[in-house]
Amino acid sequence: LHSDRSDCRKTADWLLSKTRARPTVRIVCGSGLGGLAEALEAKEVFKYSDIPNFPQSTVPGHAGQLVFGTLKGKPCVCMQGRFHLYEGYSVQTVRAGHDAMRVFKLLGVETVILTNAAGGLNRDFKVGDVMILKDHINLPGFTGVNPLFGPNDDKWVWRALPLRVRRLRPRAAAAGARRGVGAGLQQLPAQGVYCVLGGPSFETIAECCLLHKLGADAVGMSTAHEVIVARHAGMRCLALSLITNISEVLETGRQRAGQMEKLVSTIVSRM
Repeated sequence: LHSDRSDCRKTADWLLSKTRARPTVRIVCGSGLGGLAEALEAKEVFKYSDIPNFPQSTVPGHAGQLVFGTLKGKPCVCMQGRFHLYEGYSVQTVRAGHDAMRVFKLLGVETVILTNAAGGLNRDFKVGDVMILKDHINLPGFTGVNPLFGPNDDKWVWRALPLRVRRLRPRAAAAGARRGVGAGLQQLPAQGVYCVLGGPSFETIAECCLLHKLGADAVGMSTAHEVIVARHAGMRCLALSLITNISEVLETGRQRAGQMEKLVSTIVSRM
């Protein structure tokens, strides 16, 4: 990769020197879902701007800070604010923000739970539903926009890796079934395909129709590239989409944050 493992190591060492926390679970908070970090106990907070070699989040609804703590007794780190291609970061460079994923691997993180707010394409979904990602379509990847593009760093793993790992989805489904509609899930937990686009403009009606015909149930501007890098670094991944619409991304996040928090807490407790 075009990333420098030594830079990731320096960032990880800086964080390790500033906190005694040793997280095994990383939670990425999507748009309007930063309140997930408030569920952590014994919190320690670091602003992205204070962390060496760490990119900055510029998107409304993303606070731009790391929150270390425990959730259901499990040591976790919450990322309040992620990085998107449309912010100007190249997916093949250190500044893409995806190297942050490798930093957490060096901290000892084994499992990554990603959340996002996504536009619903499947008509069976309602605004406020939560979709467990069973697969994704990296549409920019069809044109070479892939975080593993370029020379491979064999200190991680070989980049032609399988992305479909099913161990965590049954746990999420079981957690959703246990909590039922109160967790923001349908009675039978919804699973679907997420499609990532480059953004920053939302999709046109024609584009939404095309993506649905391709098999996508929801569409957004994040997550897929983070999953690719996390798998490349050897971490397990689970991703959840809060179904919203174009005009109410942050508002839906605020309304449903408590339900998403309960669902994620239940999933973590069952690990």
